[in-house]
Amino acid sequence: MSGRLAQTEGLTDIQREILSTVRDFVDKEILPVATELEHRDEYPTQIVEGLKELGVFGLMIPEEYGGLGESLLTYALTVEEIARGWMSVSGIINTHFIVAYMLKQHGTREQKEYFLPKMAAGEVRGAFSMSEPALGSDVSAITSKGVRDGRDYVLTGQKMWLTNGGSSTLVAVLCRTDEGHPEGTAPHKSMTTFLVEKEAGFGEVRPGLTIPGKIDKMGYKGVDTTELIMDGLRIPADRVLGGETGRGFYHMMDGVEVGRVNVAARGCGVAQRAFELGVSYAQQRHTFGKPIAQHQAIQFKLAEMATKVEAAHAMMVNAARKKDSGQRNDLEAGMAKYLASEYCKEVVEDAFRIHGGYGFSKEYEIERLYREAPMLLIGEGTAEIQKMIIGRRLLEEYRIQG
Repeated sequence: MSGRLAQTEGLTDIQREILSTVRDFVDKEILPVATELEHRDEYPTQIVEGLKELGVFGLMIPEEYGGLGESLLTYALTVEEIARGWMSVSGIINTHFIVAYMLKQHGTREQKEYFLPKMAAGEVRGAFSMSEPALGSDVSAITSKGVRDGRDYVLTGQKMWLTNGGSSTLVAVLCRTDEGHPEGTAPHKSMTTFLVEKEAGFGEVRPGLTIPGKIDKMGYKGVDTTELIMDGLRIPADRVLGGETGRGFYHMMDGVEVGRVNVAARGCGVAQRAFELGVSYAQQRHTFGKPIAQHQAIQFKLAEMATKVEAAHAMMVNAARKKDSGQRNDLEAGMAKYLASEYCKEVVEDAFRIHGGYGFSKEYEIERLYREAPMLLIGEGTAEIQKMIIGRRLLEEYRIQG
């Protein structure tokens, strides 16, 4: 189903071709199987293989490393299309993409040449690990440690909420490293990102590194979300991202910023799908002798839903274009992520209400979306964190003189 909503002006022929190909793939390969796979909490192996063939895993990796060298905007619009089919699939791509982006922006030449071609082909798949069991938004309070020992670092600690924790083979892990950072150094200046290679799967995936198993979630199923336990994990010093310690916090924040555009895009995609389901069902369901779409109460709902879909899409596109232009986009990314995730929840709930009792049935797709939307309220920073970022940036922009 296509209509006038969420169109993007000023795209190149190549961008339009990529998005058309992805949309066809979503309609034929994802939508028909998504709900069934989601109910079984089954990893979408076949879908992922199809996306590899389309080159989606290398979408933003430069051409010199075997990628397509596309913009953040192309990537965000691709994510929007994929999330319209099944949000979990866009999650599989997002963490991979964040690690590839961090490598592209901050990696040493050797790290780029070693990892990026494999990541572009989807042979190496990325996950990134910042959070820990005892902290949520307070990244400065991490306790996982990396201690220098000869040519290696020895990592110890427990990490939480790794998307792709089991299926990935490369994890960017944020740890505290105190060497060269004297007592009293600000916490964010004594953190380092380590590039940790591992086997796919669960249990002990390399000496000193355990992925215990999948966390059972309300929604966002299919994709594996895990813990990561490091106990004397030895990592060579050349696997410090960028080759120097103390830069990890900045690497991660840069990655999360583009991740926020991704989460905004997911919110747009899920909201679009919810609108499609709502507007379709409203024309099929009859009450009092006419389709419910002809009742004013339902038309008002559809009007509000469509307006929210359109507004969220426009903000997401703006945030992506800002980053692509080389400008700082934390304000725009924060606003887009905040608005898109909140509107997504509201549009999904309105579509759920339009479905009446059937919305509560697992046979109807809207039931799945209703469980998926809440993840977007939390992932890549809660609404409260976005508002803090937005508020601080506004005070920088609008500081009164004198």
